[in-house]
Amino acid sequence: MSGGVATRNDCVKLLLSPPSHLYSFLYNPVDQFSYLFKFLIIGTAGAGKTCILRRYTERKFIGNMPHTIGAEFGSKIISVDGTAVKIQIWDTAGQERFRSMARSYYHDAVGALLVYDITNRDSFNALSHWLSDVRQLAAPEVVVILVGNKLDLQDQDGQVTHWEANAFAQDNDLHFIETSALTGENVDESFLHCTRTILAKIKSGDLDPDRLGYGRQRNILGGIPGGDRPLPLTDTQPSVVTYHNDCSC
Repeated sequence: MSGGVATRNDCVKLLLSPPSHLYSFLYNPVDQFSYLFKFLIIGTAGAGKTCILRRYTERKFIGNMPHTIGAEFGSKIISVDGTAVKIQIWDTAGQERFRSMARSYYHDAVGALLVYDITNRDSFNALSHWLSDVRQLAAPEVVVILVGNKLDLQDQDGQVTHWEANAFAQDNDLHFIETSALTGENVDESFLHCTRTILAKIKSGDLDPDRLGYGRQRNILGGIPGGDRPLPLTDTQPSVVTYHNDCSC
């Protein structure tokens, strides 16, 4: 900082290396979960990515959100077919000038929501670039869900039809869903489908957490130490953390 005033570089450093005390109040050591998955929300600026994150993690809609610089972070524990899973979600910047920075969050992510704005043709046209990035930089087994957001505006302002988005999804082997962060429609379902698909890959052996080496972190109370803190920004950060316990959650 200079003269007590935070510069843009200070903000960027804080986003990339947040001090641990910022997350200490989040950590609840009695949290019980079997897996920890790293998710991304990616796509062009203005597609509603941060609104989707807030709707999913905080159950509320905040309009007129400023564009994300670096990434926003949220987490949530859900139960999927009897298995407790903690999802750590990185909502990355969609502006082109921050794109190289956003890529630093991709490493080893095991799930991704590829978001476009139903009312913005340009956001749909840019999907191939975002998809190429995540498949190149995330975990090889990454599960990508195509999400058409702002479904509530489709009838009055829609520029991308369900048919053409579904065709893009089929051509690229993606599951497709349309959501509204405003009303909450299908927001939970998009994360649920992605999580369930990852669990199915683990069950079938297509994704092996033990092979990845992330199955040995646990504490006596049943959580993963630091489990509420964002996974570190390193080339070896885990995309899946397995925890075996006697809890029936």
